[in-house]
Amino acid sequence: MIENGDEKPFAKSEQSAMNAITIDCVIFGFDKGSLEVLLVQHGEGISKGKWGLPGGWIYKKESTDNAAHRLLNELTGLDNIYLEQLKAFGDPDRFPLRRVITIGYYALVKREDYNIKAGFTASDAQWYKIDSIPDLIYDHNEILAYSIKHLRSRVRQAPLGFNLLPEKFTLLQLMQLYEEILGVEMDKSNFRRKILHMKLLVALDEKQQDVSHRAAQLYKFDPAIYQKLTEKGFNFEF
Repeated sequence: MIENGDEKPFAKSEQSAMNAITIDCVIFGFDKGSLEVLLVQHGEGISKGKWGLPGGWIYKKESTDNAAHRLLNELTGLDNIYLEQLKAFGDPDRFPLRRVITIGYYALVKREDYNIKAGFTASDAQWYKIDSIPDLIYDHNEILAYSIKHLRSRVRQAPLGFNLLPEKFTLLQLMQLYEEILGVEMDKSNFRRKILHMKLLVALDEKQQDVSHRAAQLYKFDPAIYQKLTEKGFNFEF
């Protein structure tokens, strides 16, 4: 959450923004086999110089979903991404100046599709590996921990992880992604057998380019097939 440290959120008046409810977003990305989270550095206010999740105040005439999309665009340049609401975080002491409740969101983005730029009240925006997260402001470490737990549950029910991969990917990339999300090691041959048995992937007549090792076959996800399977009660489980 980006704060100014006084009673006036942003440069706007209190008449245009709600001063007791905010949005905080956990943005997941995947790069070179590692699950990462996008953090912003505060450029002003009581948390100047510190790192936290991107977020901020909700305007009185906008929905929480619209506020989440607007804030991410203002702070990082992200736009047109999938966001899912987590829950409200309302510990009375979570914000030092007064009582503020925040609504948590999380999103999964393909890193190569976006050029992240810090903006608005953020002085910097950087990707951090899940195992290298610094001490964040307020209760943002708690929000992040909750979002990871939620993501681990959701990827067992639906193919959300494909939102983190490029359009064309290898089976090894897919396995590494789920190893990172679930925090487990998987047997390569067993994973390959199970994922291909699900018939969720379309094998392409293409292989990796510009790699030093043997080029692997590329695949893409077929959402139409998955939709048919979910209608029959299919469970996306490894």
